[in-house]
Amino acid sequence: MAKNTSRCRRNALTALLFCVASIAASAQTFNVVASFNRDGTDGFEPNAVVQGLDGNLYGTTIFATDYPGTFFRTATTGTLTTLYDFSGSPNGADPLAGVTLGTDGNFYGTTWLAGAYSNGTVFKITPEGQLTTLYSFCPQTGCVDGSLPFAGLVEGTDGNFYGTTYQGGTSDGSFCNNAPYGCGTVFKMTPSGTLTTLHSFCTNSTCPDGSSPEVGLVQGTDGSFYGVAAGGGAHGGGTIFKITTGGKFTVLYTFCSQSNCRDGQGPRGTLIQAANGKFYGTTYVGGDNGRGTVFKFTLGKGLTTLYRFCHQAKCSDGSEPTAGLVQGTDGNFYGTAQIGGIRNSGVLFEITPAGVLTVMHRFCSSFDCADGQNPGAGLIQGTDGNFYGTTLGGGGTQAGVVYSLAMGLAPFIETLPTSGRVGASVYILGTNLTGATGVSFNGTPATFTVVSATEITTTVPSGATTGTVTVTTSTGTLSSDVPFRVK
Repeated sequence: MAKNTSRCRRNALTALLFCVASIAASAQTFNVVASFNRDGTDGFEPNAVVQGLDGNLYGTTIFATDYPGTFFRTATTGTLTTLYDFSGSPNGADPLAGVTLGTDGNFYGTTWLAGAYSNGTVFKITPEGQLTTLYSFCPQTGCVDGSLPFAGLVEGTDGNFYGTTYQGGTSDGSFCNNAPYGCGTVFKMTPSGTLTTLHSFCTNSTCPDGSSPEVGLVQGTDGSFYGVAAGGGAHGGGTIFKITTGGKFTVLYTFCSQSNCRDGQGPRGTLIQAANGKFYGTTYVGGDNGRGTVFKFTLGKGLTTLYRFCHQAKCSDGSEPTAGLVQGTDGNFYGTAQIGGIRNSGVLFEITPAGVLTVMHRFCSSFDCADGQNPGAGLIQGTDGNFYGTTLGGGGTQAGVVYSLAMGLAPFIETLPTSGRVGASVYILGTNLTGATGVSFNGTPATFTVVSATEITTTVPSGATTGTVTVTTSTGTLSSDVPFRVK
C-alpha cells in the first residue's frame, strides 16, 4: 500500500535538505505493546528490544523500583514479564544498552556500573533469566582493560563478542573531560569471558581517533568492525572509525569538518551497513539547526548528509536523535528522534535512501502521553514485518512503553548467524513456521527440523552458495531479509 509522501527536492541554492512529508499514511498502524509500571516490578526507562528464538521481545531497563535495572520479556501481544533484577555487585547494575541474541540462543549485554571492581560488566543471560557475569571491568591498575561500558555487544562471525567502553584504556583521562581513567576502548571477548583490548582511544591530547564511544559496533561485509565515537577527532565533533579483528584502527571521517558542523556532531547511534554496502547513521547535534542529522558514509568517497533535523517549525520533524537506524525490508530506513514533535516528546520517522523524511508518529499524542514519550532507543524489524521500539517515559505510570509500528510489510525470516560454512548449524527465526515443507540456501535444499512456530533448525547444505534463504510453508514462501553468506 502506498504511503502519502510529499515529493521534496534539494534546493541547489541553499543546499538545505528536503522537507518533511505529512503523517497521513493509510498503511501505518501505531500500537502500544506494553506499558511499564514504575510502582511495580517492571522496571522503567527501557532500552532497545531484540527478538528471541521464541518470537518474543527481550530487553533491559535502566532502573527499577528496588533494583538498578531489569531484564524483561514481552510478547508482541503485550504480556510483560520481568525475568531478572540486577542487584549490583558482583552481577552489575544499570544496563544502558539492550541485549544481543547470540548464536547459542542466549542473550549477551553489558552493565554500566557494579561488578567485582565497580566499573561495569559483560554478562550472558538465558531466555529464562539465568545470568552469568562473564567479565568485570577494571581488574587492572588504571582500568587499562576498559571501564564503564555504555554500549551493547555484537557477535562477530568468528564467534567472539565485540564492544566499546566509555572510559578506561591506556590514554590519559585528562584528555577527555578529566575522566577518572582513560578515554574508552574497543574490546574483543570470547564467549567464555576472556577479554582482549583492541584499541585505547585518545592516543594524544588532541584525540584524533575520537574519545568516549557511547555506542557499539557493526561488522561489515569485509569482516572489519565499524563504529563512531561521540567526541574527539580533528575538529572535536567525533569520528567514524574502522577496526579489524586484530586491532588495526583507522579513522574514516571526522565530524565538524564543515563550517558550523553542518555535517553533524556527536554521533550517538550505532552505524548500520545497508544492502547497498554503504553505512548510515545519525548525529545527536550539528546540522543547520544544531539538532542532529542523518548521514550516509561511503567507503572511499566520504560522508553525505541526508537530512538535518528541526527543519520544520517547532522541530515537529524531530530533534537530537540518540539512536541509529534500521533498514526495513522495503529498502527505507526507520529511526527515532528523542525530542521534538509534540511537547518535545520525540518522533518516529522513515527516511528514504535519497533523504526524503516522513514523520510516522509524534509521541505524547494524548494528554497523558499514554503512547510513550522520548524514544531514546532505536527500532528493530520483527519477522512479522512490523517495527518495535521503546520510549524512556510515558505510558500508564510514565515509566516507558514498548510499541509497534505496522507498515504493511510482509513477514520474512532471519538466520542466526547470517554466515557460515557448509555443515554449520543455523537457526531460522520467523512466524507461522509450523508445517514448513522446505528450506533452501540460494536454491540448494537443506534438511531441517521445525522446533516451533517461530524457530527452525538446519545446517548449511553441501553445494550451498551465498544468497537468500527460503522457507516454504502452506501459505507461501518466506525469504531471508539479508543474504546468507557461505564462507
